Parts: sequence; C-alpha cells; structure tokens
Amino acid sequence: MKKIAIGLLLVSSMLGGCSILEGVNNTLSYVDEATEYANEANTFAEEAPALAEQAVRDDQAAQELETKLEDMKQDIEEFNELESPDMTADLHDQVVDHNNRALEGINVYLDNMENGKLDSKVIENTEVFQTLNELTSIIDQIQQIGE
Repeated sequence: MKKIAIGLLLVSSMLGGCSILEGVNNTLSYVDEATEYANEANTFAEEAPALAEQAVRDDQAAQELETKLEDMKQDIEEFNELESPDMTADLHDQVVDHNNRALEGINVYLDNMENGKLDSKVIENTEVFQTLNELTSIIDQIQQIGE
C-alpha cells in the first residue's frame, strides 16, 4: 500500500512539474512571437511614411505601400488572436488596444487608396505610426518577463 501511495505521489508531482514546464515554454514562445511582431511593427513604422509620400506620385510605390499596409494589417490581426500566458495578459491587452487603433488608421488609408484619394497627409495624421512605436515599451516589458 505504501508503494502505491508513493508511486501516486511521484506521478502527481511529475505531472505538476510538466504543467509548470509547459507554462514556461508557453511564456517563452509568446515572448518570442511578441518580439518578432514588435520588430515587424517598428520596421513598418519606419518605412511606411516615406513610402506614402512616394506613393502619391508613383504607382509602383502605391502598390508597394498597399501591400505593406495589408501585410501589417494581417500581422496585427494575427497577433491580436494570440493566446497570451496569464502573466502577460495585461500587457497583451495593452498591445491589442494599440493594435486596434493602428488597424483603424490602416483601414482609413486603404479606403482612401481605393477611392483614389491618395494623400500622404492622411497617413501622417493617423495614429498608426505613433501607436506602433508605442508598442516597443510594452513589448520590452513582455521580454523582461521571459528573462
């Protein structure tokens, strides 16, 4: 009887350890994905304003800008759908709030492009770039959790 009790205790402690290990792996995976997303958002925020100015005069630049806007929109939507670990839930919610504001700006610009009202001022007046740049500080906090 003692052997069975000890065996059950060992098995339950191993299972408990597995769930802790799984939680750590999930957190590290989330941190990696958040870091990758932040890098993509920063690159977009750096490149898109100049491209938007070019797009007003150049059809090829307009196509490239539209592609970048669509890609960023998809990246945002994918990140928003990520399931964050409990310890990063508040930070994830903050990122999602910023993302939703950026999505609004991207959609405004894409709508203007479709309606033939391509104007670099529209993209400068949206919160897209400010919002995406603000993600850096939140992602930095998420990375600290992963360390």
